[in-house]
Parts: sequence; C-alpha cells; structure tokens
Amino acid sequence: MLAVAALFASLPARAETAYGNFHLVIEGRYDFHTWLWAISRCPGECVHVQAIPQPIAKAFAYSGDAQLADGRYTLTVDVPDGLRCGNVYYGPVIPTRDVYSWDAVTRSGILESSFATGCDGAPGGTFTYPFSLARL
Repeated sequence: MLAVAALFASLPARAETAYGNFHLVIEGRYDFHTWLWAISRCPGECVHVQAIPQPIAKAFAYSGDAQLADGRYTLTVDVPDGLRCGNVYYGPVIPTRDVYSWDAVTRSGILESSFATGCDGAPGGTFTYPFSLARL
C-alpha cells in the first residue's frame, strides 16, 4: 500500500485550466464591460477562448487559441476597441494587441495591452493589468 501511495505522490500534478465558462476580472482597465470567457479544447497543448462582452453594446467579441508552455497559457488577440479614451461609454476607442498570460493552476495572470497611438495623439505604448479567471 505504501509503495502505491508513494508512486502516486511523486507524479507531477497536471497543470490545466479547466474547460467551461469563466468570469474574466481585469483590475484597473478603463472599460465598463465585464467579460465572460467560454474555454474549450483545441488540438495540442492549448485551449480555445471565446470572449463575450457584457453588455454586448459598444464592444467586440474576440476569440483565439491559448498555448500552454511551462505551466502558463498565452493568448494573443487584436481588439478593435481595447483602449477607451475620454468618456468610457461614448468616447473614441483605439485598437490594441492584447496578450493574456496566466498560470494554468491558479488562473491568475497579466494582460499586456499594446497600442500604436494613445489617446489624444499620445505616443503608443503598453498598459499592463493583473487579471484572474473565476469559474462560473
């Protein structure tokens, strides 16, 4: 019995984000939407993410495959309205390239949102936000 228990205790835990529906919580991003992620399987070491804005008004859904490497998933998406300027509801928007990277076990990570030109003609740059995924 002890030999069997020792064998299973030494096996590494498989780090995998569970498939299902998650609430994406992004701390500090200037946006009035909340986001739902529907995560499903895709071929290889990845998951498919379908992002659904709540409310749908004035937001663009996005999707992509998040690759698993060294216990972290990475998802890169181009978002037409990733940076909101001025009035959060009616102000101008700027496209961003968003890179989400999160720990497969804790489901917490970092979003790096890059843009070529900032609000009001400011130089381009990258904003970084912590985020987490909460299972629904």
